[in-house]
Amino acid sequence: METTCVSLIKELQKIWDEVGEPEKNRDKMLLELEQECLDAYRRKVDQANRFRAQLRQAIANSQAELASICASLGDRSLPIIQIEPGSLIKELADIFPQVEMMQKKKNERKVQFTEILDQIQSLSKELFTSTKDKSCIPILDESDLSLSRLEELKIELHALEKEKSDRLKQVLDHLTTIHSLCGVLGMDFKIKINGIHPTLENPGSKKSITDDTMEKLSNAVCRLNEDKSKRLKKVQDLATTMVGLWNLMDISNEEQKRFQNVIRYIGASENEVTEPNALSLESIKFIESEIFKLQKMKASMIMEVLLKRKADLEQICKEAHMTVVMHEAIDFSVETLESGAVDPLYLLEQIDLQMSKVKEEASARKDILEKIDKWLAACEEETWLEEYNRDHNRYNYGRGTHLLLKRAEKARALVHKIPAMVETLREKAKSWEQKRGVAFSYDGVFLLSMLDDYNIQKHEKEQERQKQREQKKLQGQLIAEQEARFGSKPSPIKSGKKLIKAARKSNLRSSSNVKAPTNQQETQTQTTTPPPRKPLSPVLSSLSTNNIKTPTNTMTLPTTPSSTSSLMKIGMTSTTPNSTPFAPHAVEYSFEEIRAGRFPLKT
Repeated sequence: METTCVSLIKELQKIWDEVGEPEKNRDKMLLELEQECLDAYRRKVDQANRFRAQLRQAIANSQAELASICASLGDRSLPIIQIEPGSLIKELADIFPQVEMMQKKKNERKVQFTEILDQIQSLSKELFTSTKDKSCIPILDESDLSLSRLEELKIELHALEKEKSDRLKQVLDHLTTIHSLCGVLGMDFKIKINGIHPTLENPGSKKSITDDTMEKLSNAVCRLNEDKSKRLKKVQDLATTMVGLWNLMDISNEEQKRFQNVIRYIGASENEVTEPNALSLESIKFIESEIFKLQKMKASMIMEVLLKRKADLEQICKEAHMTVVMHEAIDFSVETLESGAVDPLYLLEQIDLQMSKVKEEASARKDILEKIDKWLAACEEETWLEEYNRDHNRYNYGRGTHLLLKRAEKARALVHKIPAMVETLREKAKSWEQKRGVAFSYDGVFLLSMLDDYNIQKHEKEQERQKQREQKKLQGQLIAEQEARFGSKPSPIKSGKKLIKAARKSNLRSSSNVKAPTNQQETQTQTTTPPPRKPLSPVLSSLSTNNIKTPTNTMTLPTTPSSTSSLMKIGMTSTTPNSTPFAPHAVEYSFEEIRAGRFPLKT
């Protein structure tokens, strides 16, 4: 190269010599040539330095890339490259295939990651719907393409695939369960499933297995199971009630056969009930309607029994002369029973309880009631005797008067026993009240008050009789004074009695002297003599010759007075019969008739 420059300079000097170039210009031009050569060399050196730096940078970048690829692939040991010193281009040429190989390996690893991540994302979209779950889906990270990370993603993918398989199986199980439950409960399966997700209705389509769908399916199964449990419990209760009503009212077997499938569910579990429409609303309504009909029949029967028991209770209270007091003032009217305001069974229990109490109390009152009946009967006889004694014609009633006289004798004997009866009743009542702590009542009136009222009334009557006797005595004194002053006047009653005695004596003498007449004499006697007087009949024929007038009007027999005193109206006791049948032939005369002399002597 030096030879070339010298030859060129020699040739340039020849040219300058020929041209006659001055020295000054020649030096200047040579200096410029030297400067230009220096600049050219300097440019070449700089270019070589830059190329060397680029080579070094490329080598460094390749080494860094190789290290990064190895790190991302999880290969901590770098490949060993034999590089001779002073040869950057060769070094770069040796390292570049290693980098390409590692990049290819990285790309292959990246493809594996991408495939797995795509599958994971696809499964995650199928399984998850919430943004929170979607945010957990892994993405491709090129800084970590190690086998361990790849294995983790494969495990995650396998878990998602398993979860998908489990969910599909669970969805099928849920669909089967829902189909069975809808059949038992009488619901439309398609409408129920379509409300959860439309893809579940079509058997051939891809079914939704998202967590939202799974939750809806689980909730639907739980709700249906709850409905089934509630309906089964309701049906069991209804069936138990129905059996109880059947046993209570003796329903025929033909009527019971219609509900044998319902009766089977009384002891059945939820899993044993699988028949279609076994727990449907229509079936339950049908059972309820039957029970309503049976309960209506039961209510009618209970109402009849209740009214009968109430009537029995009232009858017992009436016989025991007690007031009917129902427990807690419950209304036992028919309107209340029909309205359903009170449970008839509760009323029946209350009536049974009250009846047992009433029977117990009636048994305890029996002895006192018997004595009260005797006392009231004696009071009735006392009232009748008072009416009888006030009748001045009690000896002139004709036939049957002797029966009234006998009754008067018995009544007097019974009246004498009344004070002892009253004292006995008072002692019994006080003993009963002390033992039970309750006042003894008779038809709502206290017995002691009744006895006190009777004593008061008896005292008032005694005072009234004493007053009448005093007035009669005063009238007798006035009549005696008038007779002493104006002279006595014959009493028609006494003169009539004397004539009757005279006629009776003449009849006795004639009957003793007269023999048995013949038929002709009998006929004459029947035509001439009057018929014999009946016992206790008015003496008309025997006194007709003496012109003694007797009343012609017929008298009615006194009967037991229908109106009793206020005291006697308290108790419901039977009274003495008003009349007594008379014997047609044999006539029996009492002591009162014999003493009064009001009877014909037998011949």
